[in-house]
Amino acid sequence: MHGKDVRLEGVQITYPNGFTAVQPTDLTIKAGEFFSILGPSGCGKTTILRTVSGFVEPTAGRVLIGGEDMRGIAPNGRPTALIFQNLALFPLMPVWENVAFGLESRGVPKAARRSKALELLDLVALRDQADKKPGELSGGQRQRVAIARALAVEPAVLLLDEPLSALDLKLRQHMRAELREIQRKTGVTFIYITHDQGEALTMSDRIAVMNNGVIEQVGTGDEIYSEPRTAFAASFVGEANQMQGRVCGLDGDMAVIETAQGRLLGRNPCGLKDGDEAMLFVRPEALVWASSRAPDTNRLIARPVRRDLEGSFVNIVLRTNTGANLTMHQVNTGAEIDMESDASVRFPCEQAVVLPKGPLAQTGQELAAQ
Repeated sequence: MHGKDVRLEGVQITYPNGFTAVQPTDLTIKAGEFFSILGPSGCGKTTILRTVSGFVEPTAGRVLIGGEDMRGIAPNGRPTALIFQNLALFPLMPVWENVAFGLESRGVPKAARRSKALELLDLVALRDQADKKPGELSGGQRQRVAIARALAVEPAVLLLDEPLSALDLKLRQHMRAELREIQRKTGVTFIYITHDQGEALTMSDRIAVMNNGVIEQVGTGDEIYSEPRTAFAASFVGEANQMQGRVCGLDGDMAVIETAQGRLLGRNPCGLKDGDEAMLFVRPEALVWASSRAPDTNRLIARPVRRDLEGSFVNIVLRTNTGANLTMHQVNTGAEIDMESDASVRFPCEQAVVLPKGPLAQTGQELAAQ
């Protein structure tokens, strides 16, 4: 099997009711790449997947797979296979027949179908389950059967729409590694849709962060996490302390931002100018306790209000004198924390980023309140 590249050129999806699910989008996914589209529910990521597969026709623009324009080509004529959240395995068929189902519709003889199915079950480490029914398998095993079935038709592009969402946490984590390994072995281009940043960061060669029909940033996991380019990307991928203010000075590739917590300094990747409204983001792991001899730059006074234990790590929530909350992420050394006194914390300016003011991702509490 070999992957093909996928290109979206000015693709826009507007429904008859006037709602635009995907704003005009240019995107290139490389052949053989594990590419994730990450974003909250309703952002348009599944619409892009269905457009690549042929179930949705773009209102404008075009989709190319391996350089071939897909306009007018039905889903069954495209070099793609699609795996949904609902795996839709046939409960009365043995596992090998489920895997070989697409080959039967193509007129492949039974012996050849079984041989191909067993080869693919080898790939997903399920050959010894070939004659069982899907109901006799675990959730993770059924997931692997669905992947083998999709690969049976030898797609160049495998499209996966949140396939792990129904699994429990431990099984999801295990299946991330399984999926990545299968993708490496086959060389097929994987386009993976998820709202789970852990899945995207763990598995992907590159990630597109999407919000409200717009792809806000494309990059590797390290680039998205360490070099966010929008307020939404910074707040959606990983945890981040954020402070709003206005740029009040420039220092080379750094910007000074005036906030309620005072003047703070961070990297200025978007070239903000004096007077621009801005937001400073700093990851919880960048915050450290500040000694009296530490520089005053990016020093904040705050009182610890909560200590959340996560095994080998501890999250410490602090509150500044302006009422803002900060989160500090530390290795759990067992050291006691004085919860009754103000403390001094700081962060290196190189580990903070100043970005244009913009919409933020909703927090878990905000989503729960809806």
